[in-house]
Amino acid sequence: MKDYITNRVHELYWEEDINCAKTTLICLSELFEIAIEPQVICSAVGLHGAGGYRAQCGLVEGTLMFVGIYFHILGKTESEIVSACYDFASAFDKAFGSLRCLELRPAGFSESNPPHMCENLTCRAIEFAYQHILELSKL
Repeated sequence: MKDYITNRVHELYWEEDINCAKTTLICLSELFEIAIEPQVICSAVGLHGAGGYRAQCGLVEGTLMFVGIYFHILGKTESEIVSACYDFASAFDKAFGSLRCLELRPAGFSESNPPHMCENLTCRAIEFAYQHILELSKL
């Protein structure tokens, strides 16, 4: 699973040049074998720190989108899904120190930054999200 995530993130970043939120959503959907409608993938286009504003991290947003889809398929109520999203956000904040792109990517999105500088963070975050969602889905 770890090698799959590493390879898939690299491919999505370097060959398709897509953002962290879309990458997260795609990887989680593939790991859980859940089809995601193209329109949903398109909706994540500006979720990399709120379009580069450096607000909520796209790794969190992509996961929260996936949790909503996956837990709905599992038959969870809206209240249970909201609770799962809260639980994930809290766990992510504890594990990574923040939910904000501003703090997770302190250099921002300047032209002088190397491309896809969050690749390693993305791999760790998707692995974390995958494990966390597995645990949450057992409840």
